[in-house]
Amino acid sequence: MFHISLSMFSHTRALENKIDLFHDKLLDAAMTFKKAVRVYLEEKRSDDFRKLSKQIKQIEHDADNLRRDIENNLYSQNLIPDLRADVLQLVENLDKVINKFDEVTYQIYAEQPDIPSEYHSRITELCGLSAECAENMAKASRAFFRDHSSVRDYSQKVYFIEHESDLCSRKLTETIFDSSLPLANKIQLGGFVTDIADIADTAEDFIDELLIFTIKQDI
Repeated sequence: MFHISLSMFSHTRALENKIDLFHDKLLDAAMTFKKAVRVYLEEKRSDDFRKLSKQIKQIEHDADNLRRDIENNLYSQNLIPDLRADVLQLVENLDKVINKFDEVTYQIYAEQPDIPSEYHSRITELCGLSAECAENMAKASRAFFRDHSSVRDYSQKVYFIEHESDLCSRKLTETIFDSSLPLANKIQLGGFVTDIADIADTAEDFIDELLIFTIKQDI
């Protein structure tokens, strides 16, 4: 079986480090997002939540700079021309998930939704599932560059967790709209649930493409 290795970027150690660091940024965003939501549920828009919100924004900003550097390096140094398009697509899709963590966190910061305590455990569960999807997506992507035999293992985890996320979000949405909350609150919370679940959906879409790229390289 053919394996891509980061040694293919041997022309520059810096590019190898940037690709590896990009995966780290996604993992950081996922972990910070889970913590930010937990803090908001406990403290609303407290100083701790503000700090975590800024932290995710900084992660997103750093990831954007890394993405641009990776793209520039791949083109300016004419590295791996046969794989360049696939690598660029993977990096752009990883960036989309980081952006979603930032967008949802800012949505909470700006809208300050009133989330009744009876929904806290399910929202925490949903956030955990979406974050776990993203984490396994990052691991699958990292394996694409190091060990193709592990890509499918991590990919299957993403598919399983995304399905659990979908079930969780549907049940939570139904519960919210069956409640006695004012319609405006139902719509706001329902949109919030959908946006969290979209993180897992985006991770699943990434895996669909990643598996295709992996098969292409194994042929």
